Amino acid sequence: MGPNRNRARKLPLLPLRGLLVYPSMVLHLDVGREKSVKALERAMVEDSLILLCSQSEINIEEPTREDIYRVGTISKIRQMLKLPNGTIRVLVEGITRAEIVEFAANDEYYEVMVKELHEEETAAPEIHALMRSVLSQFEQYINLSKKVTPETMAAVMDIDQPGRLADVICSHLPLKIKDKQEILETFGVRERLEKLLAMLNNEREVLELERKISQRVKKQMEKTQKEYYLREQMKAIQKELGDKEGRAGEVEELRSQLEEAQMPDKVREKVEKEIDRLEKMPATSAEGGVIRNYIDWLLALPWTNKTFDDLDIHNAEVILNEDHYGLEKPKERVLEYLAVQQLVKKLKGPILCLVGPPGVGKTSIARSIARSLNRKFIRISLGGVRDEAEIRGHRRTYVGAMPGRVIQGMKSAGTNNPVFLLDEIDKMAMDFRGDPAAALLEVLDPEQNSTFSDHFIELPFDLSNVMFVTTANAVHNIPRPLLDRMEVLYIPGYTEIEKLQIASNYLIKKQKEDHGLKEEQLQVTEAALQRVIREYTREAGVRNLEQQVASLCRKSARQIVTEPGNHIVIDAEQVPDYLGPSKFRYGMAELEDQIGAVTGLAWTEVGGDTLVIEVTVLPGAGKLMLTGKLGDVMKESAQAAFSYTRSRAAQLKIPEDFHEKNDIHIHIPEGAIPKDGPSAGITIATALISSLTGMPVSKEVAMTGEITLRGRVLPIGGLKEKSLAAHRAGIKKVLLPKENEKDLQDIPDSVRNEMTFIPVSHMDQVLEHALVGEIDFLTTPIQESVNEDESGSSRVCH
Repeated sequence: MGPNRNRARKLPLLPLRGLLVYPSMVLHLDVGREKSVKALERAMVEDSLILLCSQSEINIEEPTREDIYRVGTISKIRQMLKLPNGTIRVLVEGITRAEIVEFAANDEYYEVMVKELHEEETAAPEIHALMRSVLSQFEQYINLSKKVTPETMAAVMDIDQPGRLADVICSHLPLKIKDKQEILETFGVRERLEKLLAMLNNEREVLELERKISQRVKKQMEKTQKEYYLREQMKAIQKELGDKEGRAGEVEELRSQLEEAQMPDKVREKVEKEIDRLEKMPATSAEGGVIRNYIDWLLALPWTNKTFDDLDIHNAEVILNEDHYGLEKPKERVLEYLAVQQLVKKLKGPILCLVGPPGVGKTSIARSIARSLNRKFIRISLGGVRDEAEIRGHRRTYVGAMPGRVIQGMKSAGTNNPVFLLDEIDKMAMDFRGDPAAALLEVLDPEQNSTFSDHFIELPFDLSNVMFVTTANAVHNIPRPLLDRMEVLYIPGYTEIEKLQIASNYLIKKQKEDHGLKEEQLQVTEAALQRVIREYTREAGVRNLEQQVASLCRKSARQIVTEPGNHIVIDAEQVPDYLGPSKFRYGMAELEDQIGAVTGLAWTEVGGDTLVIEVTVLPGAGKLMLTGKLGDVMKESAQAAFSYTRSRAAQLKIPEDFHEKNDIHIHIPEGAIPKDGPSAGITIATALISSLTGMPVSKEVAMTGEITLRGRVLPIGGLKEKSLAAHRAGIKKVLLPKENEKDLQDIPDSVRNEMTFIPVSHMDQVLEHALVGEIDFLTTPIQESVNEDESGSSRVCH
């Protein structure tokens, strides 16, 4: 080849994919492409020489001239072997570098004109120094790398030609084809060694980093494997001891639950710590059960899980109206809450207190609120709760310790924003075990309940998203600090018209479904329902009414079963056949005007009621007797009425010494029922004056108001309930304190239109309206505080 050194010559070309051959390098190639096979065959026909060049892209199946590097290696084909799959395995030996001058026109295979490139041999000291550096770096590389065997170093050490040394070392490095090609194209020996030195440096640094990372990962792996190995050993030991899977399996299960659970980081840390404690506990330890129970509670609580509110006000209004008739204030409050939620997106859960008599729908409205908001509903009853731990839970040191009812309710809900009903909050009591009402202060305070602390859980739980609804029959039984934290919504009793609507639209339908009756099998007329309301129930709510409707359905069901195909229509005349004789008399409180008997109005926890106050004057020594199981306030009110009567004896034309020669007995019937409060003051005074003067009291009049010693009439509470009771009893005229005139707007129009309400500010006005007959004994003028119209009579409100 000596004479042809600088002359261009024609050679077949074999493009290589992902490979590069250096001069003096021997390796096997598998050739499968059609053009490459023909190039090999051509080379074998000539002098077994072929040019090996690399492709720039490995994926190209049919490379063009631009896809093949210009510098390659002229190689000698030493051996060819045809494999069964059709490919040819070739043993080639690189001889010298060569550059493609031009491509020859050949469609069968690649044929090129090449110019050989020979390197100049130099023996400069600088080259020797570079060779030593390269060998030193390569040795370090071999020590770090697992990819190059130590025997390679021995083979390389014997090479004394600098260019060949660079080529051989480069062939052993895991470099990209682009970098290897760069070395191949570097014809100067010194430049080639310098580039190789830089590449070796880079590779060695990368290997150092890989080794450090590998060691770090290995340590972590070893730790994990060690823990796994030890746990498996523990399992095996426990199995041998008869503990089956024992605590190890339990701990693994808890760890997997913890990974899936959504909770704050502080809670997660606490659970992890408790699981580690549990793991170290002996299987027989009693403390282990306590820890396990504690972990279960922490994992079960909805720390972050919540439902998304349905903020559609119109939809909520439809749902609330579907479930309940009336109850305007609670419904309005819920819709206001929804509207604000839409505007601010985040609002602390309101705390509502629904106060009203039994059976008006306090508990069921809370359930409807949850349905309208698309929230979970939880109800706990506080009636009779007298232990603080019922609210806050017990410390874990006690046997059988549990969280309080609030945390239990949150677990049952599974979300941290349910509607939470605290039923009968006024029925809580206190004893030596603490005051549960005081424990509720934190729960029902919007400013504090975001970090509610339960004695069992010992971690702050966020209750600020919960909508608390409480119910009570009487406000005065709720401790003042607790009441202060709640928004009180009064739900009064229903009027007769409202009861009729509720019965026909809700109760009948519900009871028919409960008793398996079809719509056409039973018909109850409106007149029948009205009779049931008037003569078989006397309540503020509709619970008793529902029981009577259920009774109608039961008796009808029996008739239908006895006589199949029977269709029952119940009219007003048939009601006694189903429910028996009337239980209450509807109509006038008294059938005729009475002397010494006056109809008073009372407020009870179950609604308003009428009561007759009777006074009898007997010959005696001035003794005042009070009977009917009266409370202290009511007794004092009777004393005030008695003193007022004595002070007005002259004007009333009563003997001034009547109290010395007569015994006076004041009695309020239904003596077994306790009665208290000041609102019967004017009623007692009227009955006493009627009895002493012999003048009858109008049967159509009822009254309520507190009396003072000077005869002034002071305001009272519960006017709406009292008015409804008067309406039920058939009263036509109600005397009420002047200062209660503003409360008349709360009374339904259906009641107000059928009764006359007369505001009074002094006892003289009461007597004027209550006593029947010519009143000529009121000689003193009525006090200036009374507002009179031009005709001189007090103003009447209809």
